[in-house]
Amino acid sequence: NAGLLIKEPFRKELLAGVATFSVPVTQAVIPALLDGLDPALGVELGRFVLLDSVPANGETWTLARAFRQLRESLTEVRGIVSYCDPAPRTTADGRISFGGHVGTIYRAFNGTLRGRSRARKLLLMPDGCVANERGLSKLRNGDSGADYVERNLRVRGASPRRLSETGTDYVKRLVEEGFLRIFRHPGNIAFSWTF
Repeated sequence: NAGLLIKEPFRKELLAGVATFSVPVTQAVIPALLDGLDPALGVELGRFVLLDSVPANGETWTLARAFRQLRESLTEVRGIVSYCDPAPRTTADGRISFGGHVGTIYRAFNGTLRGRSRARKLLLMPDGCVANERGLSKLRNGDSGADYVERNLRVRGASPRRLSETGTDYVKRLVEEGFLRIFRHPGNIAFSWTF
């Protein structure tokens, strides 16, 4: 991980951005997006966030330093992949909750466009946030953490689970009631960098 700290006179340092590198969800990602590169030689830029107050060109400046820090720390790494989500989402009442990203920063930082990830179906909550599929799976299967997932849905306004209702039936009912809305996502845009 790499952070952008801003120090202004007579003020505390401010964490103004973070680049988080991680292992991709599956080992197939690195070879698929980096022309057959061994999975152990690539990482994913899983998150890249900067405050809006960071001056112009701060994104590419921060990415350059984060990539350099990664290469100095993990000398075996030969490539990085990342995704951006182009699909805007709305709240249940039609307000835009997420405008989507098309990779402007990654293009400016000479990322190679690698196409799209597979299209998929997401479930959106009334505020436009995506209901975490792993969490819903825990709820459907009664796995450890299912109670936590159910509590979070209730906090966001979901109706209570019925006494004899299975987790699968509960999630299905939340879709039928409109609390969870089906959203057909076209797939994220993939970028890569090699060195």
